[in-house]
Amino acid sequence: MRPPWMTRNVTVLSAVSLAQDAASELLYPLLPILLTTILGAPAAVVGVVEGVAEGAAAVMKYLSGRWSDRSGRKPWIAVGYGLAAVGKVIVAAAAIWPVVLVGRVVDRTGKGIRGAPRDALLADGVEKSQLGRVFGFHRAADTLGAVIGPLVGLAVLTFAGGNIKVALWVAVVPAVLSVALVVLVREPARPEVAHRGVAPAAAGTAAPLAGGPLPPEFTRVVTVLTMIALVNFPDALVLLRLSEFGFSATGVVASYVLYNLVYTLVSYPAGALSDRLPQARVYALGLVCFAIGYVGLGLADNASMMVVLLCVYGGFNGFTDGVGKAWISGLVAPAVRGRAQGVFQGLMGGSVLVAGLWAGLAWQLGPGNGVVPLIIAGSVAAVAVPVVWIWGDRLSRSATLTPSAER
Repeated sequence: MRPPWMTRNVTVLSAVSLAQDAASELLYPLLPILLTTILGAPAAVVGVVEGVAEGAAAVMKYLSGRWSDRSGRKPWIAVGYGLAAVGKVIVAAAAIWPVVLVGRVVDRTGKGIRGAPRDALLADGVEKSQLGRVFGFHRAADTLGAVIGPLVGLAVLTFAGGNIKVALWVAVVPAVLSVALVVLVREPARPEVAHRGVAPAAAGTAAPLAGGPLPPEFTRVVTVLTMIALVNFPDALVLLRLSEFGFSATGVVASYVLYNLVYTLVSYPAGALSDRLPQARVYALGLVCFAIGYVGLGLADNASMMVVLLCVYGGFNGFTDGVGKAWISGLVAPAVRGRAQGVFQGLMGGSVLVAGLWAGLAWQLGPGNGVVPLIIAGSVAAVAVPVVWIWGDRLSRSATLTPSAER
């Protein structure tokens, strides 16, 4: 017997994400090496490529969420996963770094198109009190793909004599599989949405206004999380720190597997915990992992400690990724969840763009090798911990709730 929150779409979309993430994360830890070692780009290009790619994704997250509330979610999910597969083909075929940039933009544009509609569809038909479990399970499945992908990459690198290009082409296979699995998604009838100047179909209904403002509690929470995300630069730069420290390509990928394993193991328990405790406090636990991981990686002077700290940093995404999406989904009506997720994920992606640019440009300041941006980002996260722990739950409370109805 499946629990009530384990709907067909939760199962199918989790499998889709697992396959796509296996492809993405087979490719991702090899990107810094591909760009800087094989294609001869400077370190700053890694931050620029990932920042611009995430910026493109941010724009599409905002737009696709809004579109999916009006025209349905499944078509946008299919288009998004299809573009991600095309982007991986472009990266695998690249002979100069600007082509990698194009491939990453296409790939991340696909991610942007699919993200908000998929997350809105995951929440459809699920009680608000169980959203943490839904997103925790989905993130665990997604990140399990991020464990499988690099392991496959390690095997390919071993049998191909360290040929990164071969591994990049292998990444195309699970990407195509994920597109095929989207066929199994079923989209339920969407809740009615009132448009400007159009009354709800039934008298006395209170359908949310399609073009109207999202709730103030949503705005408050998203504003705080966006400000924090301005120091969360792309993980490619974190992996570049390991590479420049002296890790081989195999060592970087193996370390990334451990990071994603921690991310996977933490995601579902964190989601379930957020169904019982204020989501802000679970999110704050993730920021503790962020602060320790980033500052530690900036200061560490031996390889073993860097691997441990990378795993600690994996706890950050485990505690915040699914929890953040569940938090946002619970703040808005089902009919506008696509737009809400689009706004949230778009702003978070835009923040990654900004973070990738400033961190990439500051990479060689001071001692170099990313020490300065890592310490700055980790310190900001440490300051944010008490803010989110103390004020986060208050920010997400609706002014219409009575004290007895508050969480």
